[in-house]
Amino acid sequence: MKVYKGKTILGLIPARGGSKGLPGKNIAPLAGKPLIAWTIEQARSSMYLDRVVVSSDDDAIISVARHYGAEVPFRRPGALATDDACSIDTVLHAVDFFRSAGTRFDYLVLLEPTSPLRETEDIDNCIELLVDDGRGKSVVSVTRLECMHPVFNVVIDAETGLLRNLNGGCSFTALRRQDLPEVYYFEGTLYMSEVSFLQKKRTFYHDLTLPYVVPKWKAVEIDDIYDLACAEAILKVRSGREEVCS
Repeated sequence: MKVYKGKTILGLIPARGGSKGLPGKNIAPLAGKPLIAWTIEQARSSMYLDRVVVSSDDDAIISVARHYGAEVPFRRPGALATDDACSIDTVLHAVDFFRSAGTRFDYLVLLEPTSPLRETEDIDNCIELLVDDGRGKSVVSVTRLECMHPVFNVVIDAETGLLRNLNGGCSFTALRRQDLPEVYYFEGTLYMSEVSFLQKKRTFYHDLTLPYVVPKWKAVEIDDIYDLACAEAILKVRSGREEVCS
């Protein structure tokens, strides 16, 4: 068992079937292997995750997950695999499954298979951050907004057809990007929480949430074929650089 500072940590990978934007998304081929395999391999390489578990309702996904070394100790109930199901219910279902079997974890790391560009070091850095920091109860990954900073957002006035600020004003200031305040967005690469606090709050987002900042290239989230092509292109570029440096 891999224990970090006496804490037990569950790595959970949610992967339901039935994706409509990209059918078969979680096992779609990406740079030579199924999409979910990237996340499983990252998690299994972690120095700190005690167990790597996939929650799925889909036979094909379960088969692929086991092939790549993930545990699938239960099948996700159909009610938690619909488009309308809340992701937190899926997470707590896994926690309850292990608790009923007599296994309790101090922390849970949620790893979406649709974010394949994270690296194992991101998982371990996130764990170290939350366990060592002491200020927070959860960590959520974020990426800095650059080309779409909210200061550049405008609306078109419905009556006049003219441009207005979000507050309805028409005072526009040209700012250099380097002068803008830093703004971040939630991008889905990593979520982590103390299990007891997660059960209490039923969310990773609250007043005790710490940020884990990832670069923009890691923030590609697979929703459709365009995202899949972008991720594959990034992986090829990075693979080429590694070959040059080796």
